[in-house]
Amino acid sequence: MAHKGGGSWKVAYADFVTAMMALFLVLWITAQDAKVKEAVERAFRNPFSSVTKDSVGILPSKDTQAVKSQTGNFDSASAVELTMLRRLNQDLMKTLQSNPEDQENNVRLDLTPEGLRINVFDSGHKAIFEPDSEQFTDYGKWIFSTLAWEISRYASFNIELEGHTERGRPPLRENYGNWELSSGRANCARRLMQSDGLGSNQVTQVRGFADHRLHKLSNPLDPSHRRISLIEQYIAKSEERAPPHPSL
Repeated sequence: MAHKGGGSWKVAYADFVTAMMALFLVLWITAQDAKVKEAVERAFRNPFSSVTKDSVGILPSKDTQAVKSQTGNFDSASAVELTMLRRLNQDLMKTLQSNPEDQENNVRLDLTPEGLRINVFDSGHKAIFEPDSEQFTDYGKWIFSTLAWEISRYASFNIELEGHTERGRPPLRENYGNWELSSGRANCARRLMQSDGLGSNQVTQVRGFADHRLHKLSNPLDPSHRRISLIEQYIAKSEERAPPHPSL
């Protein structure tokens, strides 16, 4: 006759193993650097419903080519940061689509290796800019105010702003051509977004490319070439070192 023993020890053993695992995790986290601790903290503050198939956990692994050194200096995004970018992408799409006047699809969102790229296009029927001006229309102001409000919720990411123009147009006035216009519009976007909540430290670059980055080469005069690109970056950039002193 088989001996029938109690099963309570199994429950106690499972509790012991769970407690030891929790202790191990706490000790492991306290031994990490500030970068890892910040990622873990964000994971608990923003517990999203699921991890995407591209994610590999809170910490990056060698499969994602994310580990730079044992000190936690990562070259690319952790799963938490990727999830935050996807969440920001979804929030922006819902907010922009909620405007009944937005029939021209002036905003395009793309997740790229450099981060979330947000392109805001001008168009013939739904203009973003005032004609031949750096200033935005009321609709353009609404778009950039909306972007500022959404992006300001994710203060751990840096923003780069790029201005672009169409090709083949004459200069607006002496010493004021496409270079000045594209950079001026990018700066106007920066000022508007910072006045509507975007952190001053979040903007790292403001650039004008004039007509050198057309996305419709077959139609260089297309109004959509008048655009502002925002790059929401999750890749931590290492500090640039000063060039060595030349030998005398």
